[in-house]
Amino acid sequence: MSDLRTRTLRAFSRTPIRAAARRTVAEPAEQPIRDTTTPKPNGHSVVDSAIYCDGRRVASPESLAETYRVLHDAPRSLAWIGLYRPDRRELASLAQEFDLHELAVEDAIQAHQRPKLERYGDTLFVVLKAARYRDATEQVEFGEVHVFVGPDFVVTVRHAEAPNLAAVRRRVERDPELLGRGTEAVLYAIMDKVVDGYAPVVAGLENDIDEIETEVFRGDPKVSRRIYELSREVIEFQRATRPLVGMLEALRGGFEKYGVDEELQRSLRDVADHVTEVVEKVDGFRELLRDILTVNATLVAQQQNEEMKSLAIASSEQNEEVKRISAWAAILFAPTLIGTVYGMNFDHMPELHWQYGYPFAIGLMALVCGGLHQIFKRRGWL
Repeated sequence: MSDLRTRTLRAFSRTPIRAAARRTVAEPAEQPIRDTTTPKPNGHSVVDSAIYCDGRRVASPESLAETYRVLHDAPRSLAWIGLYRPDRRELASLAQEFDLHELAVEDAIQAHQRPKLERYGDTLFVVLKAARYRDATEQVEFGEVHVFVGPDFVVTVRHAEAPNLAAVRRRVERDPELLGRGTEAVLYAIMDKVVDGYAPVVAGLENDIDEIETEVFRGDPKVSRRIYELSREVIEFQRATRPLVGMLEALRGGFEKYGVDEELQRSLRDVADHVTEVVEKVDGFRELLRDILTVNATLVAQQQNEEMKSLAIASSEQNEEVKRISAWAAILFAPTLIGTVYGMNFDHMPELHWQYGYPFAIGLMALVCGGLHQIFKRRGWL
């Protein structure tokens, strides 16, 4: 961890690094809190830009250039610039002004990054994944926010509606004591907001899992697809939450070394506890879904076995019927054949005028039918 912590938490006991280049001027009058969630018309992607001194908003510049000017002119102050999907030109301006590393700027432009915490000199670069549960679609939506934290500035770059940083700004502006602890207090407030947003997601996923368990034992044929889709959401949620454990551990590791304010230490530890609880629950969800999928596969296999058994029984019964029909057809075929031969009435035909021909034909029919009947009966066909 860099000297960032020392300088940010002592920002009001001595002049920050940028103060040497500033002129001492009278502090501007305190400005009202701005409640904006969309970019300002003349600020391109700038949602809100504010200068704070002693934990209070003292200026609300309307452009990045004005923000730079006020920050240079106002000693012992910090700037919080909120952006929504900025373009390269705006981020390039911020990078030049605050000496942001090009790799971090490139990540902020491209977005779709995994949660992480990196240090570039005096600047921390933090990527957070916000999440919110949609009841209508029973799906989890993910947002992304990039945070640059310097000795006297915070730059937030959002690529989705969540998290609502306007609420975070209102919170810290209502608590000058918290904001007076420096830029890392802003980072804490943002992380706390993101982590608090995980609780409804956990509740929504838990409710979905309960519903799936019911559907599995009802034999719903569509449940397998829902299990798969929910498993994908849990995995994405796990990717958003698990890295936070290491990130907060890295922040906590520098508490004693850099003399971090005790109250801020407690606040970050509280956030870490919430993250650990969420991660443990999400891990449990993933294992539970794996077990549910196994149970569902077992139930489906049992159902298929029952169906195959029923088909086998039906096929066996059908075979028995076919055997009976075939046996009687063979038995009846013999007298039919004999009767057909002797029913031709040709003039020159053996036994045609024989005195015992008729009883002989009848007897032959009876003998053949009886013999076939005994054969089929011994084989179980009759």
